[in-house]
Order: sequence, then C-alpha cells, then structure tokens
Amino acid sequence: MQLRYVFSELGQGLRRNLSMHIAVILTLFVSLTLVGLGTLLIQQADRMSEQWGNELQITVFLCRDNDPDPACPTEVTAPQQRAIEDVVDENPEVADWYVESKSQAFEKVKELVGAEKFEGPNAAATVADMPKSIWITLDDPAEFAGITSAVEGLDGVSQIRDQRETVGPVLGGIEAIQWGALLAAAFLIVAALLLVANTIRLAALARRREIGIMRLVGASTLYITLPFLLEALVTAVLGVALAGASMAAFMYFGIAQRLSDFAGFIPWVGWPEYVYSLTAVAILGPVLTLLPTLVLTRKYLKV
Repeated sequence: MQLRYVFSELGQGLRRNLSMHIAVILTLFVSLTLVGLGTLLIQQADRMSEQWGNELQITVFLCRDNDPDPACPTEVTAPQQRAIEDVVDENPEVADWYVESKSQAFEKVKELVGAEKFEGPNAAATVADMPKSIWITLDDPAEFAGITSAVEGLDGVSQIRDQRETVGPVLGGIEAIQWGALLAAAFLIVAALLLVANTIRLAALARRREIGIMRLVGASTLYITLPFLLEALVTAVLGVALAGASMAAFMYFGIAQRLSDFAGFIPWVGWPEYVYSLTAVAILGPVLTLLPTLVLTRKYLKV
C-alpha cells in the first residue's frame, strides 16, 4: 500500500511539473553529451600523443647540389656524412636511426604526390634533386634538445625537421576542443542544478498540505522524500540514455563510418573508450539530480 502511494505520487509529480522535468532532461542530455564528448576527446588526445609520441622522428637533411641553404656550398661528402652518423649513433637520446638515400626519398615523394609529375622531360624533380636524410627515433620523445643541438651546425647538415612541428597544432586543436566542450558542459551542469532546484521547490509547494498531513500522522522523512528522489532518478536515467545514444551515434556515424579510412594514420578512439565515457556520464547524471534533491528536500519539506 505504501509503495502504491509512492509510485502514485511519482506519477502525479511527473505530470504536475512535466514542462520543468522536460527542461531538466534536455539540459542534462546536452550537458552530459558534452561531458561524454569531452572525455572521448581527452582519450583521443592521449592515444594520439602515445602513438605519435613514440613514432615522431627528427629528420636531419644532408646537403645536396644547389642547396638553397648557404651552409651547403657543396653536396655532403662521405667523411662529413660519417661524422654526422657518428654523432647520432653516440647520442644517448637516440633509440634508433637510419639513412634514407636519394632514390628512397624520390620514391616516397612520388608515392605522396603522384608518379606522373616526375615522368617525362618536364619532370618536377629527379633523383639527383632529392637530399639524403637521417631519420632519428628518440628514446624519450620529450627529450630531443640534445640531439638537435649536437647535429645542428655540423658540416654537411642542411636543415633539421621535428615532426612535432607538424603534429603539434593537431594535438593543440583537439585539446582546445575538448576543454571547450567541458567548459560548455560545466555551464550547462549549473543550469541543470538550478532547474532541479526549481523543480523540487515547485513540487514541494504543490504538495505542502499533503506533506503536512503526513508529518502529523508520523510519516518518516525518507518516506516523504522518496517520490522526489524517484522523480530525480527518472530524469537522470532519461538524460543519461539520450546522452549515451547521441555519443553512440557520434561513434558510429562520425568515427566508424567517416573516419575509419584514416585509422592507419590516426589512432581513433573505439567502443572501449565509448564505454568508459558512458560510465562517467552514467555516474554523473544521477549525482546531478539526486544530490541536490537530498539537500533541498531537507529545506522545503520542513512543514
């Protein structure tokens, strides 16, 4: 009989403040979706940093004929190249290295740009135009200053390229997006808390006479509060469900369908990361509704 009353009050409370509950659900939906996407982006940045941090290499380009660098009056000589290789090989920051020949560099350029541009009498470049280079893999990607300063300025060195200069803006853009999503989610979470507070206040005022009667007959605080807690739980479950569905749609239509072709270059987040983000959202949703309900009912249910 008591449970029947509790669920009856739950249904009446949901109908009585339907517009407020819908507003809470929609606000929770948007804010939790942004939190989930922010969590996914954090994991995405971590995966990219982990993979690219291990694979990023420093490339030392050696002098070639007609090199535009004034430090390269002639092509690198064999003794100069051996001296550069000795410096690289003895540096403690270097985990591995290899030399890329002119022909290897030429084949790589043709693969990237298109072989047709390097054929015929009007070829864009020839093998002789390609520079030799030394590709260096670091033992610790964060420690690169030593090897850079060691080879910079050596005879036969044209320029040094750190791939972090190319990938860094990508990681920075992802970090900016993730913090933007989390900041917007924080504002919406505050809005959700205010809506929950207003919903509880309106519901308590609408049932003020009933609550007074229940107090007179000795009903416990938990028994009186239970319908409010169930209303908060229902709104939280619906908000989490909508947020989880939108995140799943993002994973399927955005990443699995559109970005899977770039999986060999960019390590995209997958369904395990989605489950992790969904778990965080599923915990946060009830917390945002149940905690303010518990706190505010102590004030509004005092009759």
